Amino acid sequence: MKPSEPSRRDVLRLSHPPLPIVRMGFIGLGNRGLMTLERYMQIEGTEITALCDLRETNLCQAQQILKRYGHPRATTYTGKNGWKELCQDQTIHLVFVCTDWLNHTPMAVYAMTHQKHVAIEVPAAMTIEECWQLVETAEKERRHCMMLENCCYDPFALATLNMARQHVFGEIVHVEGAYIHDLRKAYFADEKEGGFHKQWNRSYATEHTGNPYPTHGLGPLCQVLNIHRGDRMTHLVSMSSHQSGMTAYARKKFGPHSPEARQTYRMGDVNTTLIRTQKGKSLMIQYSTACPRPYSRLHTICGTEGYAQKYPVPVLCLDTYPIPLPAAQQEHLLKEYEHSFTTHIGSQARKRKLPNEMNYIMDYRLIHCLRNGLALDQDVYDAVEWSCLTELTERSVLGGNVPVNIPDFTRGKWDQLSQLEFEGIPQGR
Repeated sequence: MKPSEPSRRDVLRLSHPPLPIVRMGFIGLGNRGLMTLERYMQIEGTEITALCDLRETNLCQAQQILKRYGHPRATTYTGKNGWKELCQDQTIHLVFVCTDWLNHTPMAVYAMTHQKHVAIEVPAAMTIEECWQLVETAEKERRHCMMLENCCYDPFALATLNMARQHVFGEIVHVEGAYIHDLRKAYFADEKEGGFHKQWNRSYATEHTGNPYPTHGLGPLCQVLNIHRGDRMTHLVSMSSHQSGMTAYARKKFGPHSPEARQTYRMGDVNTTLIRTQKGKSLMIQYSTACPRPYSRLHTICGTEGYAQKYPVPVLCLDTYPIPLPAAQQEHLLKEYEHSFTTHIGSQARKRKLPNEMNYIMDYRLIHCLRNGLALDQDVYDAVEWSCLTELTERSVLGGNVPVNIPDFTRGKWDQLSQLEFEGIPQGR
């Protein structure tokens, strides 16, 4: 469904008056939400003023985290409409949505209509209709809507983005990304053992196919290709293998006649999607979470003068160097093109011995931009472009691997910017 107000102003490079202190509310305090809350104990210039979850035990754990780090107790909300009450809290500037996938868009839309900026866990939306809801609401309310795609801040991804900007790879013609992660144990585990609340992710796999989690592999590569900043994705074709992995795992763990083993799962074990851009670039995005494959996001860049790939091991090949590049020269080159975020912000994470440098840079940048009145690194168009594959890949698979068009969520503004600009970037590399 396309919006009916094409004259509505876009929110490309949207900025707001600086917020000296960013007051935050968190909706969803399961495993991911509690980890996110604890991350923000490391970020200056923030106040955690509100917490919301259906479970009192999670609210208690969240208050304990605040206490452990010397923060005051936050106002708590619970019950069916607790999240709405949190969004109505006039003291909050930024709402974090860390719930299951199906609730991301409704909560983000409601928060923006109550004049809140929003940060949403991935994916931001599950349908094209939801994608348009996010865009329309962000444009109407003039609010920031950022999807928390931390892989864009991976040191290798940032270095290769820097190399692409400086034309080290020549003209980039093809890229590949993925989310390959053996999650079979998590699909069937209890929440206390690292599983998901009421195993909502496994329920989703019984009803859907395609690629429901495309953004980790896709996001950094869209930045390399300047998607909606000089180019746009136009259409895709998607294919899924048959499903076998989850059934086989359930048979071994619960027995061949268990409900888990007898359940029908529609999600194919491996999904592969091909995408073409307006300027003729191609992308390959893969999803696999039910096979014993090593973790990989691929992050592959193919250009006329060079090649890069992060997984299974980092590789650089350039016309001006031996192919493949020896390890010492590769390390030197990655250091030469190290991104300022890695140099200046990532180093803080390493000094503090934090477990995830990508998360720290992402969190730091979000708050830094809000406190300084800058445009965010990721906007609502990024959120929906990277998330829209969820519905579109399923549509292609169910249609017999037919081509499916990708909407232009900018309504023709995709070529008004030349590339992504990181505002307020630290000085240095």
